[in-house]
Amino acid sequence: MGITTAWAISSHDDQLIEKLGPRIRPLVEAERDCPDARRRWRHWHRNPLPDYRTWWDPYGRSSAEEAENLDCFRELTACGEHVQKLYDGLSPDDDFHLVRDVWEETADTDVMFMSVQSKDYAIASLFHAIGPRRAALLPGWCGNFLLTSAQVREALPRVERALTFTAEEEAVARDQNWVGYDPDEESVLEGPLRVWRQAVGAGLGLCGVAVTIW
Repeated sequence: MGITTAWAISSHDDQLIEKLGPRIRPLVEAERDCPDARRRWRHWHRNPLPDYRTWWDPYGRSSAEEAENLDCFRELTACGEHVQKLYDGLSPDDDFHLVRDVWEETADTDVMFMSVQSKDYAIASLFHAIGPRRAALLPGWCGNFLLTSAQVREALPRVERALTFTAEEEAVARDQNWVGYDPDEESVLEGPLRVWRQAVGAGLGLCGVAVTIW
């Protein structure tokens, strides 16, 4: 069965960020603190993957070690079950919904990034393209975070180090990023940093959420 996923980074004033905090931060922390997630993170750092075009061997010739490395990475970068509740519903008696209460409440639609993918995950493509060392500089956990304007400003130098490249580095990253090349779609290598810089300039906080929407 196919899936459709979305990774969005939306901008909000600090008042809304603090209002969202009790709902979103515990879910992100639950994703980050999950022992299996931490194990997969460490595994990926020890075993970064080769060129993505070598992953899908129709003849099943991959070694057990290669298959384990890929499975760990796919599980790590798939949408997490805790943050997914923001889209599916937190509880039967809570009508909070990610689209209405977060994405549609963005302070400025120009200060927003969204990558919608069919049968794929934007975070997987981004993380593979930039590698473990750069991915570790990004706040939150695997694309999920909720930051005040002060925290966004404080994190900007790390985000810039993660997503700023020399010409040679950019060529390698673009070659290993398999999503975001539709003319109307902003690349995962460019959109997050653009949004971050704009949010700092506007004095806004940011909310990053990766979910399965279908």
